[in-house]
Amino acid sequence: MIKKLSLISLFTLLPASYYFAQTTVYAYVKDQEGKPVERAEIDLVQSADDVTADKIGYFQFVDLMPGRYQINVSKQSFETKIIEFEVTADEKRKDLGVISLATAILPNAGIVVIDDAANDSDESGSSMQPTVGLLSSGRDVFQNVSAFELGAYWFRPRGVENRFEDVLFNGVSMSKNDDGKVDFSNWGGLNDVTRYPYESVDNITPSEYAFGNLGGVVYYNTRASSYRKQTSLAYSFTNRSYFHRAMATYSSGLSKNGWAFTFSGSRRWAEEGVIEGTYQDAYAFFGAIEKQFSSRHALNLTAFGSPTYRANNSPNTQEAYDIMGKNYNSYWGWQDGEKRNSRIRKVFEPMFMLTDYLKIGEKSNWINTVSYQFGRDGRSRLDWFHAADPNPTYYRKLPSYGIYTEDEFRQQSQIDWESLYQANYLNRFDVNGNEQGAVYTVVEDVNEDKTFNFASHFDTKLDENWKLNLNFNYQNLKSDNFREVKDLLGAFYANNLNAFGNDQPYDLDNPYTRVGEGDRTQYSYDLLRNQYTFNASTELDLPKWTIAASVVASYSESQRDGKFRHHLYADSKGKSDLFTAFDAGIKGRVLYKIDGKNFIAYNGTFFSLAPTLNEIFISPRVTNMITPDVKNQVVNSNDLNFIHRGQVLKLRLSGYYTTVNNATEISRYYADISSAAVDEGNALVAEVLSGVNKSYKGLELGADVKITTTLNATAVASYGDYRIENNPLVKTFDDDFGIREWGTANLKDYKVAGTPQKAYSVGLRYNSANYWWVGATANYLQDQYLDFSALNKTAALYTNPQTGDNYPGATPEVIAEITSQKKFDDQFMLNANAGKTFVFGKYRMGVSVSVNNILNNRDYVTGGFEQGRAVNFPEALAEAQRDTPYFGPKLWYDRGTTFFANVYLRF
Repeated sequence: MIKKLSLISLFTLLPASYYFAQTTVYAYVKDQEGKPVERAEIDLVQSADDVTADKIGYFQFVDLMPGRYQINVSKQSFETKIIEFEVTADEKRKDLGVISLATAILPNAGIVVIDDAANDSDESGSSMQPTVGLLSSGRDVFQNVSAFELGAYWFRPRGVENRFEDVLFNGVSMSKNDDGKVDFSNWGGLNDVTRYPYESVDNITPSEYAFGNLGGVVYYNTRASSYRKQTSLAYSFTNRSYFHRAMATYSSGLSKNGWAFTFSGSRRWAEEGVIEGTYQDAYAFFGAIEKQFSSRHALNLTAFGSPTYRANNSPNTQEAYDIMGKNYNSYWGWQDGEKRNSRIRKVFEPMFMLTDYLKIGEKSNWINTVSYQFGRDGRSRLDWFHAADPNPTYYRKLPSYGIYTEDEFRQQSQIDWESLYQANYLNRFDVNGNEQGAVYTVVEDVNEDKTFNFASHFDTKLDENWKLNLNFNYQNLKSDNFREVKDLLGAFYANNLNAFGNDQPYDLDNPYTRVGEGDRTQYSYDLLRNQYTFNASTELDLPKWTIAASVVASYSESQRDGKFRHHLYADSKGKSDLFTAFDAGIKGRVLYKIDGKNFIAYNGTFFSLAPTLNEIFISPRVTNMITPDVKNQVVNSNDLNFIHRGQVLKLRLSGYYTTVNNATEISRYYADISSAAVDEGNALVAEVLSGVNKSYKGLELGADVKITTTLNATAVASYGDYRIENNPLVKTFDDDFGIREWGTANLKDYKVAGTPQKAYSVGLRYNSANYWWVGATANYLQDQYLDFSALNKTAALYTNPQTGDNYPGATPEVIAEITSQKKFDDQFMLNANAGKTFVFGKYRMGVSVSVNNILNNRDYVTGGFEQGRAVNFPEALAEAQRDTPYFGPKLWYDRGTTFFANVYLRF
């Protein structure tokens, strides 16, 4: 706990200190440039009393009895330093001198490269001062390696998905209401102002600012005066989702009249990325203006955003990759000598915040933030009306189907934009000379969110070693969702008619069915949500124990408001029933301090999680229908950790076990229920899994060994097992049949997809006293599985609907072979990084480069999913027996060798 001493208290204590031979120990904390490190945390291991360095980096402990002591000096973005010293009976004051903290140089030299394109796929079928101070210096070696080395290959610690992570800006959650995921592209390119969070707690460790989830809490404080006074200029060159990045940041520091300013801006762009037909142009801006009215009261205005225009790449079957290579992208084609991509994401959702900081007395702080975020997120695609599918990889166009040879496929492997324009031109008039609508268009699926937030944080010291935190959050969302005509491709207009529904209007209330560019078509609805959350946490720091606890309660209301009256669903227009959900949870941490270097920590949590909007409404484009049997998820997670924190060895060994029960999962894809004997219908379905239970268990090891003063070795191992624990119920929804129930899917013991379940990394790093470094890591990834379709794991696969009996030949052995989950091969990846820092008076320049996948391994599948087309035994068996299946899984491959080079100048 912070121990503040005035001159009066010092003079009061001196006589007693002299009589009992007690000592005052003091020092200054500075960075490598000799500048004071304000608010560094100094933990006196032999006592519950901690202190915080003041504005000039000064700290002191008084009344220390003779003996041997250890202090741990830590600050976010700096490496922790351990100092051991001895106090003798004849010392009244002991000067530890200047304690110099080195900047925590991460494997990518402090540069977090977020591949925004990872969030863009719309292919269906298938992320400060902590409460407990043990790891307050920042993320440990396991988390660093997981993020910067293994994370480059889609490794997720403990199998936790993006939805289970919490990112807060001034107390405001950045998770989206539609799917619960954090959209990092909202602040992409703002590395300078988001590099070092105010609080970062991993996994289920309690947080001061939120209850948190399975993936921890990251809290950003954008107070203008909190940024170091400096100007920073940077340029980066890479071959990832963009090629160039330019960035500039200015922080004024706090002026004498109480004003502080921080501004940052960047641009990331590439005319074409590594994957064919991809390109990007993304800007970013950040501004924070603070006015301090006194040492106890301040206001801070923050605004940031990242307008982005980006072309995407397609997943493909193995057949397409074998013919065209791993960089093949079916989403683009030539038009007037230029590559044009059909799948463009254009997003700009700026955020504005006003934060009030108030210090109450000497022990309490109250922080309140109001925010408003709005904008547009649009994703384009080709659409067609009574015409052939223009997708070059449509299964009938692939050589395996027998119509085209491999050479003929290569000739037509990209979108033929000219033929689409030509088809529209030939269809402009009917035989009587009347105008007709487009057969091909480019449409854009758009959501325009308007989100209001209020976040309040209060903290107080109940005693010198006891702290209480209270958090309240309110959020109001109105999300406008619609499809818009983006490009008529030379046609007069498009028809707002359902080609698969007997040409009925998509909106029965609007008899005029002609739509032009910029008009809404096919669907239009609002999603509304109000949410209230209260969280209380406390921490008690004792000489041998630290105990933290947190509780949460949340209430939410969700509703759909349809704008089009669909011809099949009378409830498609107007407001749906109100869906309400109540959540509650508890979380705790117990830390036992064996001695100054060894610790045992237990974390546990039990909480419920309300369904997202995507889970509540089964098919919001056409109906108000609420998903049957949708429930709150129930999460139970525990971990036990042994931590050693020495001068030579830093180590963490953890075991964890997590269950997530009552989950609802919805996938959307084209399913073929028909067979040669019976027509059950082919349709685009929403597949609903109800009551899914999953378990996540494993071991984690992270070790950092200081071999010499300049050479470090790291070793990280993650041994996980993430699987489905039951056979959940399956339902589907489609326009023709509505809700259909299919019974249970035989999914027990299927593995959770989307991440390697086992990963290992070893590395060496040389840090020169002359401010340069070089390092390399070897990484091994195991147990990556394909995401599956559940419908073809039900009895519908092998049951003949005419007889109710199994199809001939549908033995348990054959069914198991057809439905087995695909496991991908293990992979080895080699990474390296190097950098150098130069100091020229007040100017500081740094150069760094990192290279991933040096061996150019192109066999690593980063993600994929079953197409789920054949949901009947005769077709599924024939598909399994083909050398090249018609409907093989859609896959994404690693991009091969990538690099990121960066140079910056700061002054």
